[in-house]
Parts: sequence; structure tokens; C-alpha cells
Amino acid sequence: MMLTKKEQRLRRARQTRIRIAKQGIARLTVSRTNLHIYAQVISECGQKVLAAASTVEVDVRKDLGIVGKGATVAAAALIGKRIAEKAKSAGVEKVAFDRSGFAYHGRVKALAEAAREAGLQF
Repeated sequence: MMLTKKEQRLRRARQTRIRIAKQGIARLTVSRTNLHIYAQVISECGQKVLAAASTVEVDVRKDLGIVGKGATVAAAALIGKRIAEKAKSAGVEKVAFDRSGFAYHGRVKALAEAAREAGLQF
């Protein structure tokens, strides 16, 4: 049976989430679409979103300037910085990085590196 591209990604994501659940720490989850990138810090139990940032936010759209430029590496880096700041203000210093089955490349990598530089540990 052939899996679709989306099913393959979700299968990879499921494996990662099982591994992260065993660690028992908050997770930084990333999701991307063709137009936007989203990041959330989810509690250890997986029941509560502690912090969230995305290119859909009004403040971010103003910073990015031109409409429809939420799908760039620069935008991802900005979201990485914002999610780290929001996580710290929520009292979260250490997280597990959940890339949701996406390759650690391009926008996902830019977000992760910006979050690390802003002080999140993972």
C-alpha cells in the first residue's frame, strides 16, 4: 500500500511525538503551510498551549511589511525569536523540538535556530 506524502509526514510526526512524550518536557511544535509558519509550545502533558506565534499575527504582518511574505526563511526566524520570548515569559526554558514530520531544512531550521539564539534550550 502506498502512503501519500501527507500520510508519510504524519507517520514521522507520530514517531517523534511518542519519543517526546517519554521525555516528559514541554514541546515546541512547528507547522508550515505554503503561506505561513506556526509555532506552539505545548505543556508536558500535551493538554495546554503555553505560548504560540505565527505569521498570521497582526504584529508580525506589520514587521514583515509586504502582504503574503509569511513563507520566507526571514519570517520563520522572526517567529522563532517570538516563540522563544513568549515561552520564557510563560516560564518555559527547556523544550523538545517537534518538527511535525517536516524536514529539518529551510524554514523549519531557521525557526529552530532563531529560537535557540533567543535562549530556548532543546
